[in-house]
Amino acid sequence: MSEISKNSTNSNRKLFAGLAVFAAVCLLAIAAFQMIDGNDEPETKAAAAETNPMFAELAKLARREANDPLALGKIDAPVVMIEYSDFQCSFCRTFGRTIEPKLISKYVEQGVLRIEWRNFPIFGQESENAARAAWAAAQQGRFWEFHHIVQTGAPEQKNTGALTPDLLAEFAAQAGVPNMAKFRADQESPASAAAVQRDAREAYALGASSTPTFLINGRPVLGAQPIEQFSAVIDAASNAAKNSPEHAE
Repeated sequence: MSEISKNSTNSNRKLFAGLAVFAAVCLLAIAAFQMIDGNDEPETKAAAAETNPMFAELAKLARREANDPLALGKIDAPVVMIEYSDFQCSFCRTFGRTIEPKLISKYVEQGVLRIEWRNFPIFGQESENAARAAWAAAQQGRFWEFHHIVQTGAPEQKNTGALTPDLLAEFAAQAGVPNMAKFRADQESPASAAAVQRDAREAYALGASSTPTFLINGRPVLGAQPIEQFSAVIDAASNAAKNSPEHAE
């Protein structure tokens, strides 16, 4: 067998192994979403999460990469909230404008929470444009500034034709991206497309079909819920982490 054939076979094996893992996680996620999407009080949902073994598998999707420019908070924070989001989503904007800043102040700045953004562009080309531009801004350490500018300055309506690469470049300049030539190149690069596709595949594999979707230490929260919902789940996850055998060691 040629070296190329060997490499191809190895790549296929890795691909199929990865798909098998994602399929298993997908089943867990769908069951988890159905369990938590009821009319219970936030505290009841959070308590149920602590007794459900499914979430340990979903929690493994946290990347905890030291230099992840799309993450905010300590790499070893006891709680990781993965946020699957689309820049054109009105509920995502509501979360980003009104809820997320409070979570950052209450939990991220205190070292309790780490937020990991995942681009999940589900509303078409303009969502894809924004996701790739966000990744490009992140390469120069300005993702969260760009995130804020887009969520406050983009059209309230989806797919108006306004979110062009040129407008997104203007937003990047406003966000303080220092090298606009690099930003433009990164924005259109195969690397940006691959990064966005990786995040989207992860979300779809979970069975997520709407934005925003969150995993908080593996516990699903769907939509821009009231801050009480997020606080209940984060507090429960933090307490569980403190009482875990790993923490005791």
